[in-house]
Amino acid sequence: MVLKKKKEIQVDAFLLDQQQLEKLQRFSKAQEQNLASLLLHCAQLSNGIQQIQCIKQIMPLVSKMDQNSACDPMVKACLDILGETYFALGVKNPLKKVLASSLNGLPEQFMTLAIQSFVSCLKEELKTTDIYLYRKVLDNLASCMEDFSLGRASIKNLFEEVLQFLQKSLLDIQEENRQNHGNRIVQTQLMHDLLIAIKVSMMLVQKLQENIQGNLWRHESFVWQSMCSLLKSSTNFLMDETLLQTVQTTSGLAVILFTKAMYEPVEELPSLVSDLLLGSMKHTGVPAWFVSSCGILCTGELPDSVLLFLCHGALAMLEWKNGSMGENGEKLLLDIVSVLLSLSSELKESSMATSLSRIFAIWTSSALAALVSGSPDLKVKLNGNSDIIGKLLEYIYTHWEHPLDAVRHQTKLIFKNLLQIHRTTITGSNEKSDPFFAKLIKHLLSLEWHVKGKYASLGCLVECVGTENILQLDKTIPVQILDVMNDQSLAPYASDLLETMFTNHKTHFTLSFQETTWINQWHDIWVSPLLVILCEGNHDQTTYIIDYYLPKLLKCSPDSLSYMIRILQASADANLGKKINTVFVIMIGSRSTRGALGALMACLRTARAHGHLELSNIMSNGLVSTECIKQGLVHQHNQVCIDALGLLCETHRSTEIVSMEEMQLIQFFITYNLTSQSPSVRQQICSLLRKLFCRIQESSQVLYKLQQNKTNQELLENSTEKHPLGILQQYKVSSSHPTRFSALSVLGSIAEIFYVPKGQAQVFQLNQEINSARVQTLIQCFASTFEEVKVLAFGLLMKLRDVAFNLQDSEDLDLLFQAAMDLSTSTKPYDCVTASYLLNFLVHHKELHHICLGKWVEHNPQIDESTSVSTVEKNTLTVTKLLLVNVEEEIFQAKKSLLQAAASFPMYGRVHCITGALQQLPLNNLTLIAEWKEMVARLILMSYKLSAVVSPVVQSSSPEGLIPMDSDSESTGRLQMILHEIQPQDTNDYFMQVKTLKEHCKVESEELADHRPLENICTEMRGKERQTCDVTAQMVLVCCWRSMKEVSLLLGTLCKLLPSQAAPEPSGGLITVEQVKNIGEYFKHHLLQSRHRGAFELAYAGFVQLTGMLSRCNNESLHKMPEQWLSSVLEEIKSCDPSSTLCATRRSAGIPFYIQALLASEPKKSKTDLLKMTMEELMSLAAPANESSSVIPQVHALNILRALFRDTHLGENIMPYVADGIQAAILGFMSPVWAVRNSSTLLFSALITRIFGVKRGKDENSKKNR
Repeated sequence: MVLKKKKEIQVDAFLLDQQQLEKLQRFSKAQEQNLASLLLHCAQLSNGIQQIQCIKQIMPLVSKMDQNSACDPMVKACLDILGETYFALGVKNPLKKVLASSLNGLPEQFMTLAIQSFVSCLKEELKTTDIYLYRKVLDNLASCMEDFSLGRASIKNLFEEVLQFLQKSLLDIQEENRQNHGNRIVQTQLMHDLLIAIKVSMMLVQKLQENIQGNLWRHESFVWQSMCSLLKSSTNFLMDETLLQTVQTTSGLAVILFTKAMYEPVEELPSLVSDLLLGSMKHTGVPAWFVSSCGILCTGELPDSVLLFLCHGALAMLEWKNGSMGENGEKLLLDIVSVLLSLSSELKESSMATSLSRIFAIWTSSALAALVSGSPDLKVKLNGNSDIIGKLLEYIYTHWEHPLDAVRHQTKLIFKNLLQIHRTTITGSNEKSDPFFAKLIKHLLSLEWHVKGKYASLGCLVECVGTENILQLDKTIPVQILDVMNDQSLAPYASDLLETMFTNHKTHFTLSFQETTWINQWHDIWVSPLLVILCEGNHDQTTYIIDYYLPKLLKCSPDSLSYMIRILQASADANLGKKINTVFVIMIGSRSTRGALGALMACLRTARAHGHLELSNIMSNGLVSTECIKQGLVHQHNQVCIDALGLLCETHRSTEIVSMEEMQLIQFFITYNLTSQSPSVRQQICSLLRKLFCRIQESSQVLYKLQQNKTNQELLENSTEKHPLGILQQYKVSSSHPTRFSALSVLGSIAEIFYVPKGQAQVFQLNQEINSARVQTLIQCFASTFEEVKVLAFGLLMKLRDVAFNLQDSEDLDLLFQAAMDLSTSTKPYDCVTASYLLNFLVHHKELHHICLGKWVEHNPQIDESTSVSTVEKNTLTVTKLLLVNVEEEIFQAKKSLLQAAASFPMYGRVHCITGALQQLPLNNLTLIAEWKEMVARLILMSYKLSAVVSPVVQSSSPEGLIPMDSDSESTGRLQMILHEIQPQDTNDYFMQVKTLKEHCKVESEELADHRPLENICTEMRGKERQTCDVTAQMVLVCCWRSMKEVSLLLGTLCKLLPSQAAPEPSGGLITVEQVKNIGEYFKHHLLQSRHRGAFELAYAGFVQLTGMLSRCNNESLHKMPEQWLSSVLEEIKSCDPSSTLCATRRSAGIPFYIQALLASEPKKSKTDLLKMTMEELMSLAAPANESSSVIPQVHALNILRALFRDTHLGENIMPYVADGIQAAILGFMSPVWAVRNSSTLLFSALITRIFGVKRGKDENSKKNR
């Protein structure tokens, strides 16, 4: 049973202007409905769906009009309005397609009028001169040519005007793109517009060929000149490597298409394309128009990418069927594959490798089409034993485990097509005994089973030679494949191969034998090994077999389920060690194996979930007893319990009614399994119970429809009251974490699923069962040390907040708020998280504003009491102000004594609460703009001040052992003295020694003067209450790096407030461009200066938010900042400046994170220019340096490369640089400098993981790790 969210279709309604409405009102009739009144009614509707229904009524109404109506001014006016509406609608609006579909049924007598109206509208469209509005015109042209007879007729009438517009748009967009060089957002938009323009030009040539062919013979005609211009523009785009690859690919298609439309005689076109691809073009005999338009393709050696796109164009745009191109076509086909094979060793970039594999697949499809009517010579050259096929097989073997999914998929398609090509060349021969197939099978079976490409290839061969022939070579193949399925990475491939084999085998048996006696043999081969493994296999293997293999087996042979039940039921009832049919020894099951009972539960669950059985039927027939299911529900093997629960909860139909017996069994399960210690088991239990609640909800709707209210009431009493309330009653504050997690998860599902708007039939209302004690219980969950418990409790309280607040009086709320404020300054890090959740809950209460006001009125007596402001916004602003005032005071105190701050009032808790409050606020829909602007400015200033206080510690060369021994009277001087030069200590005593501080530091001053060690100094720190506090270096460090973390996250959150259309002082934004630039400089400084890993890792989290915003921002100065920062830091790394503050130890500290964040901001679908530039620079720096030069740049480069190769965000774009990275790492091993050797080793380890994936087995020699 799959839970799917219902998608609501959104349709934007169209609007008519006042002039159009007045025109319709003049022609509409009140007493009867005519076309004008129908359109007027349609325009007055505000719902797009209703307008669609209204438009569908137009044609039935028009079809009833008589012949004379064509002269009616009303019809002309309505058709004009319909035309204007059609061109005004967006291309993705369903109304546009509905209107076109309706107008396709326009009676013949109205067609002339309609064409006139549409031609008039199209003329206005073609007058567009704004380049950024070209896209709308191009979309309209494409829509007109797409299954819309009226639109196509309009374009046909304005063919030359359309051609001129397309010619102009290509040139204008190209020039605009050139002028916006460096502005990636604008350039990306323009390139997509350019792509659409090229596609529309191609569509025009393909759809309206008769208009072109009639004018092309006159070389001086406008159409001919326009076609030459389109061909020249397409050639320029094809050669322009700064454009998106999709633009270049489409341009390759356009070049071949336009040339095909213009070239005469057509029979010589293949020779022209061959000469282009092979670089053997001779100008003699080549038309002058082709040389003038495509001269750049005729001279010199073409880039590899251009050759690839031309090959694609030739394969896609030329006709390969029916042998229409003759011998020249066959030669071109062979030349194309020769070029592609040569490119396969050159093109390594991920996007190019993907395109190459796809074009190889297209070539095999074209070759298949050409072979049908091809010459005997072509069949010889494409036979399986030919050189071409051999090279293609080598390509397949090399790429079938390529890192890119797309390449792997295409290699499978190529292999499948190669088999079909060979079958076509040996038509009439016995395929099963063919030497080529026999050789392939032998080769594939000789490979080890961990080779993923083996599975798909064998599956293709099974379709050619049959399963029976492969099993004759080795009957143990099914068992071997099942043994492989303990590895999840191989399980999908193995299950697909098994499905192909057993389906083919069953088909073979069905065709070969009249009787059904073959089923026993089929069961012995495909079902019996499965049952053995389900009973005795390890957990991973059985899980993957059940997930991947069992559903496919049952789908192929549903009748086999009875065989499985019979065998497993008998085995489960038998004594331990008893043999069944002498096939295998059955085990009852243990913690490590499922046993027969577990296998039975798994088979039943899978069968029911896929609709192969009804639980009530097998229980009534006695095949499976209630006691048997109960044994499964409390089995000592966790997965058996889950499968038994899944059997009760999962059904093929989500509306299947839950029986009383099922609910009793589920309640029996909950009694014993709610406290499971396994997180995965708890998650599965919650997921299955959620499916159960969905069944109850949806089946209740069925019962309501059937008007079986009595039955429904009984069902609800037994299914929802007992279950949720039972959970509530079992739930205690002191419950263990597993019980809390399970109970909260289930209650959250109940609150979500059984919620329906007021006025509708309620199945179950959880809020009716909530009392003050239970609300208190949920609130106390915030004190849990487990974040997931806090999240679940908060989510549940949000669903029940109206009831929860009604059950709390003002005194309770005051206490809760006071507790939150106290926890926000606790020295225990998880307390501030508790405070954040408490405050986020309380800000939804209407009275909280007044409670907060009393707390901070002395600091800020002016509060806006606007009644139009939402409760959440007003309360959040109040809470944020209160927290800010407190943290500002604490920062002031921390400047005097950082030790006192770490021991008494660590500031990070307040900042964490502020960030949490802002994150749940609708930042783009605020009312108190002026107040929030002031607040944001103060928050940014506070962040800088806090960072200035704690940054000396996290930027120290040895932050782990630093403990500034300051006092109120001598804070500045003493802190600077200690920070001047930290001498790292390696003894545990230094790091763990408790240090306290007295108000008077005479002893310390004397020892500092004598330069004696500070390790045994014992002082006291006394706060306001004169209580002694012990402070360790770790406490100071935790306070400082957590403060840095929270500052980074807060600044990252604030950066999101910048509008996408940024101006120097945006009126609608809460943060200015200048503030964003300053935040960027802050991140840059701290990422490049921090030494503590926790500090720069978490600064990275905020910096990524900033760079992501900058990449989407239209403000050019902001948009270019990542590129400028990147160039700057790379230049500083290269410079070897002795005054540089970049950290060369600690694996380059925050520098790799800084560069990662900058590269992560680059859109994945772009040309990734920043990545290319960075990798080229780093590879050159990572190469062994001269003896005279510094090795620091090399160390930085190796450390940064390691981080980039480990970064999953860069994905496939980083793969082309792996080979160079390996080379740099290995050469670094030979460096005499230890730092280089160390960084090289780390880089090499990262590259091995990137190439081969993570280890999947503890045994180094395991096949899993190969």
